[in-house]
Amino acid sequence: MEKIFWISLGLIGYAYAGYFLLIIIISFFVNTKVSKAEIEPFVSVLITAYNEEKTIEAKLENSLRLDYPKNKFEIIVASDGSTDGTDEIVRRYEKNETGIKVLLHRVEGRMGKTAAQNSAVNICNGEIIVFSDAASMYDRNAIRALARNYADPTVGAVSGRYEYINKKGTSVGAATILFWNFENFIKSRQTKIKTITGCCGCIYSVRKALYTPLPPSIISDLVEPLMILQKGYRITFEPQALAFEETTEKVYEEFKMRIRVIVRGMRGIIFARDILNPFEYPFESLQLLSHKILRWLVPIFCITLFISNIFLSAKYLIYAILLIAQLIFYTAAGIGYFLEKKGIRSKIFYLPLYFCIVNTASLISLFKVFKKENIVTWEPTRG
Repeated sequence: MEKIFWISLGLIGYAYAGYFLLIIIISFFVNTKVSKAEIEPFVSVLITAYNEEKTIEAKLENSLRLDYPKNKFEIIVASDGSTDGTDEIVRRYEKNETGIKVLLHRVEGRMGKTAAQNSAVNICNGEIIVFSDAASMYDRNAIRALARNYADPTVGAVSGRYEYINKKGTSVGAATILFWNFENFIKSRQTKIKTITGCCGCIYSVRKALYTPLPPSIISDLVEPLMILQKGYRITFEPQALAFEETTEKVYEEFKMRIRVIVRGMRGIIFARDILNPFEYPFESLQLLSHKILRWLVPIFCITLFISNIFLSAKYLIYAILLIAQLIFYTAAGIGYFLEKKGIRSKIFYLPLYFCIVNTASLISLFKVFKKENIVTWEPTRG
């Protein structure tokens, strides 16, 4: 029982802190630089949208103001069977005054984000395709920042960086910002060592020649880079390519989104499982095991930790203290949930709450994948 307790605690610690420390240490000794240069390849910005009439106009205005040559730049909006005014708004921009090509590509039948991207890539003229969401606003220099990485012939895809905005000061929003700051730092260290394995969904780019059409049930910003890695190319993180997006406001919105992302991510790892071979992909498999798979299994480790702690607490004082600590932590998450429901913001409770949101979503996702459930479509939550 003690072994179960300490193994569970050790795996949780490694998933959240051990791997983080490991790549920091490795990055002190390894620095695989990217050969960047100011180049201007033809770029297609591909925006995937479903019922985004509240945000699509602002997104198009933002895209038209990006600092990039007008004759080397186009904007494609892949509308996944939108039923609101999204398509009409995009059509109005097809004849804009900037001279930048804007085109609506409607995908009938509500096929999902990945399928819509697969379809729209076929009509993109860009040597580089930048994938974006309708709710994500880009820094003016974002495309240039991404493009300069492609001067290095070993680079096959480039991820930008999220900057989340928590307008209403919600606990979920605050935790999301902290989480993505943590993730961005990890990506910067992974790039310094060799390569990242997954990209930021609202701002990432690939060489069109390397794009692989993917099944609709898997998440493209994780799996598309894995396909490119298997072709022998490197994936880099560009911190100066900024995308700004508002955080979710409600616990349920974040919870639902996490389930969708994790289920599709798990299916994606199954699809791209060849890259888990440590003999062929040592650093890549280490990343996926440490930063994805073990993270998804944390709720299992938490359950075994708690149950084993109950049995041990009757025999040893230290385990009784640790059990009380666990109970306080989960109680804090519950208090944070009820305060959030009542609109009361408290920084004390937002980390336990977010931890429980993410790991409950992971547990449910594990069951969904085990039962072979697919999640293909999505609903806009912001705007």
